[in-house]
Amino acid sequence: MEVKKHSKQVVTDGLPLASAEKVMILVHGRGASADSILTLKDHLLVDGFALLAPQATNHTWYPYSFMAPVEQNEPWLSSAIELLESLVEDCLKAGIKREHIHLLGFSQGACLTLEFAARTASRYGSVTAFTGGLIGEKIDRSNYKRKFEETPVFIGCSDRDMHVPVERVYASTNILTEMGARVTEKIYPGMGHTINEDEINIVNQQLSGSGKDK
Repeated sequence: MEVKKHSKQVVTDGLPLASAEKVMILVHGRGASADSILTLKDHLLVDGFALLAPQATNHTWYPYSFMAPVEQNEPWLSSAIELLESLVEDCLKAGIKREHIHLLGFSQGACLTLEFAARTASRYGSVTAFTGGLIGEKIDRSNYKRKFEETPVFIGCSDRDMHVPVERVYASTNILTEMGARVTEKIYPGMGHTINEDEINIVNQQLSGSGKDK
């Protein structure tokens, strides 16, 4: 019988959760793995962080495009959101403040990260979406009832990504801004489906709480 939800498999790195004051939850893309997204630690200013990378069942958070009707991606989507919520709860129980919890994802993981963050909006440390947008055939604004309280958010994407239309990036930025996030959006001409150095620099500025390059 096909499994209809994600099991809680989490790869960790950095400091143990019990002794860290900051945490980053890193969400991998379709077909990738927790181990692969954790390689970003070599490029990010995450010394002193606990790093948590959940693993999607069958390496996929939901089966269809993030712009398919939501019901086509259920129950996988709800299960993925519940998994991220459980990780945030683990951090809070360990004594880490929500404003010291940073969320980051790439591609399918970026879409999931943005959707989770918008549904649970509060003052997070930061939210990073490398190539992603809010989920749904049409964005359901009624899912987002809370405020971000000035959380810094970064969304980066190519101007012609094969999976994420730039119009969805613009729409997501507008909604998150309305919700009180401080959104930095960068659209890169012809970048391809990847992460570039400029994006890493912007995220490191957010992580350091500084407007200066590190």
